[in-house]
Amino acid sequence: MSAQGDHNHPLVSESRLRVRYAETDQMGIVYHANHFIWFEVGRVEFLRQLGFSYRDMERDDNCLIAVVDARCRYRAPAVYDDEIVIRTHIKNVRESMVHFGYELRRAGDGTLLAEGETTHIVVNSENKISAFPKKYMGALRAAMRRAAPNAENPSTGNEMGD
Repeated sequence: MSAQGDHNHPLVSESRLRVRYAETDQMGIVYHANHFIWFEVGRVEFLRQLGFSYRDMERDDNCLIAVVDARCRYRAPAVYDDEIVIRTHIKNVRESMVHFGYELRRAGDGTLLAEGETTHIVVNSENKISAFPKKYMGALRAAMRRAAPNAENPSTGNEMGD
């Protein structure tokens, strides 16, 4: 994973994975639902980059982020053995909600494979809506401020062959 960002550029976490044969369909193309699994990979690594893990949020602070909306726009197919770059950023954060954005690109040529987003609400282990604990909210807001100037389009246009 790598991270990009300062006050002039969006904070974007990058994770990489390689398409496994089991993730493809009969046509040899990645099955569409796998994109959402890859979004989760990006999201978990993004949180880790901010200094905490989703596991610790759940275990130590009874803070779970439940998906309430998930979207994906497919742009080009991925196939077996492609290396995929997952770019993750925060689009919005509030006391009891966080909205992530994603880009999936082929590492070899930078082709945009898919764009997506997920919206999550904060709940406790009893599925009651709650607020982010301060330590997480501070990190998420800081990441959001860093992403704010270009949050709708995290790509700076000169990375990965754009």
